[in-house]
Amino acid sequence: MRGEIPSRIKEIINPILFDEGVDLVDLDYRREAKGWVLRLYIDKEGGITLDDCTRISREVSRILDIENPIENPYTLEVSSPGLTRPLKSERDFKRFQNRLIKVKTMAPIGNQKMFKGRLLTADSEGIEMDWDGKSLRILFQNIEKANLVFEF
Repeated sequence: MRGEIPSRIKEIINPILFDEGVDLVDLDYRREAKGWVLRLYIDKEGGITLDDCTRISREVSRILDIENPIENPYTLEVSSPGLTRPLKSERDFKRFQNRLIKVKTMAPIGNQKMFKGRLLTADSEGIEMDWDGKSLRILFQNIEKANLVFEF
């Protein structure tokens, strides 16, 4: 049942996010000490502002009150994914080419599963990054987790 709720929420809110020109980076629905929390991480070209978060929160809250996909009380939080945002889709990787990233693979590549380097390219099958002065190809199916790295 819990896995169905995020899917249903995405289905309900995607039209709002599309109309606002905002991407859903991640959605987290879980029980915490203060009760159930629904967290939406949103982004757009040029970054997210506090006004964006407030506006999206208001719109999403309104539609979720109408559609009522969550039976129990919960807190809605809307925020930016931050400077070390996750990279999940081909579109994310293409958008952040030439940025420093950290990738954790499911299967080791040369006895290693953690890689940090500059993202060179992305295509439908995977990414290529500059890792220790060498070009490293990682297929999407082998990427467990990828994030931007904050650069000063």
